[in-house]
Amino acid sequence: MVRERKAMLVRVSGRVQGVSFRIWTRREAERLGVTGWVRNERDGSVAAMIVGSDAALANMVERLWMGPAAASVVSVETEPVALQDPVQGFQITG
Repeated sequence: MVRERKAMLVRVSGRVQGVSFRIWTRREAERLGVTGWVRNERDGSVAAMIVGSDAALANMVERLWMGPAAASVVSVETEPVALQDPVQGFQITG
């Protein structure tokens, strides 16, 4: 049985840069079996593309609201996107 994988773009705002948010995100994604990428944005937010099952994506978004201990998350915006190519692993980019 093949589990259906979906993709979602996420933007996390608040105190999310300079607090190891990207490293923490990669660790959480790997723990949950989510693939994709995460990067800092010029406006101070963190953007990510996460790919996985519905349950894994829901769990990842819930974790992003928490963030690492030094973070202070104000908003997590999500947008479903079409999954074009298979994504392997979880990368920190930009």
